[in-house]
Amino acid sequence: MGTQSGTDVETDGLKIIGAGFGRTGTRSLKEALEILGFSPCYHMVEVFEHSEHLAYWEAASRNELMDWNTMFHDYPATVDWPGCTFYKDLMVTYPTAKVLLSVRDPEKWYESVKSTIYQVSKREITSFSASPSSFLNSIQPDIASIKSVIDRLIWDGTFHNRFEDKEYAISIFNQHNEEVKAYVPPEKLLVYEVKESWEPLCTFLNVPIPDMPFPHLNDRESFLERRDA
Repeated sequence: MGTQSGTDVETDGLKIIGAGFGRTGTRSLKEALEILGFSPCYHMVEVFEHSEHLAYWEAASRNELMDWNTMFHDYPATVDWPGCTFYKDLMVTYPTAKVLLSVRDPEKWYESVKSTIYQVSKREITSFSASPSSFLNSIQPDIASIKSVIDRLIWDGTFHNRFEDKEYAISIFNQHNEEVKAYVPPEKLLVYEVKESWEPLCTFLNVPIPDMPFPHLNDRESFLERRDA
């Protein structure tokens, strides 16, 4: 989308690495970063919209050696899965990039994930094929590959097939956030909640505060409405 100034950051790779898990306001953060000029910002929605990316993420999910510039050459920012899984590798490839750790109350985060992306992604492939949803139909016939990537990177690779164990899933969430805070140099890291709005984000990125409301997108109700549309 267009930015406030009408010009985007020149794209020769990542300037911003989002290390926060999905459902921590990452859809709103994607929109906010694009408003600030860091457009396009990579997010899980890009995987659904660009079938040509699937082979790359399938290879990454198998821990193959990756040339990250192939994936992110035209993207100045990434948030959400799948990028957050590889934040350490991305920091090596893009050593001057800043890191955004989007966070949220752990209980609210868990309930949000469970009722949205977990519920949708764990459905049988046959039920996707039979779905009247225009959103789900729009990603046919790639749903099996998308589901495989999500399973490898998130439900198996991150939560070890124990996401339904709430205490365990929240412990993984908290452990990840603490690991990011310990790993990333403090001067390169912003721990951020989208409810904080523009000021801390713009200060961290050294950009002007836009004269517009902070975007709030993809809350639980909106997600479910879009799923069933």
